[in-house]
Amino acid sequence: MSLDLINFYRQISQQTLTIVDIETTGVSPHRCRVIEVSVLQASLADGIHWQQTHLINPQVQVPEQITQFTGITQAMVDAAPMPAEVWPKYQDILQKGVLTAHNLNFDYSFLRSEYQYLGLPYIRPPEQQFCTVKLARLLLADLPSRSLPNLVQHFGFQVGAAHRAEADTLACWLLAKHLLTEMLEIPEAKLLKQLDQSWIPLETAAQILDCQIGEAGQRLAAAGLPTKYAHRRQTNLYRRGSVEKLVGF
Repeated sequence: MSLDLINFYRQISQQTLTIVDIETTGVSPHRCRVIEVSVLQASLADGIHWQQTHLINPQVQVPEQITQFTGITQAMVDAAPMPAEVWPKYQDILQKGVLTAHNLNFDYSFLRSEYQYLGLPYIRPPEQQFCTVKLARLLLADLPSRSLPNLVQHFGFQVGAAHRAEADTLACWLLAKHLLTEMLEIPEAKLLKQLDQSWIPLETAAQILDCQIGEAGQRLAAAGLPTKYAHRRQTNLYRRGSVEKLVGF
């Protein structure tokens, strides 16, 4: 529910964020490897504490489209240290603070995969995870895009070239700082109205309504709630406030 989300993000705002960004050879952590990682640790109280970045030799070919997307060439990673040299350097820091990223599921899945290659478990509980995409969807519901490059442009953040780990980690920190500050400073009643306007997928609606997805779809259809289709996510979306009004009915 919206009030629970406000309390969660206000709690997150009081903690240290361990922000990570990775560049990879593709989108599947089971078939692809990380070629660059950057980790930044910061808090709203003290700003940036620490940042470190490494190119990594993935021991596989870097696809041409990845080079075009990131600017990272095969020669650059061939000259970089091996994963076994890099990942232990980040092991301690990645266990501290609230693990944060823009589209955290992507980065977290690759982190777990890379540590698994080394025989090291890496698990962070949900309460120690913070995805800035999810918060941007709540507070910036009607922006046409909440991709990190578009949000950098929207807010005018000065971070350098997109799709490199160091710049994107800094961009994620600036976004997190901006959005979490809003969560702290905007009165609760106004925040609730903002969250009412955010769009949620059917599976989230089902969680709010505490029922199966099929039943949730039927209840939402019977209520005649307005929807919009998210082409990238390939799902119908519903206004959070409209769904929450159905709780208990």
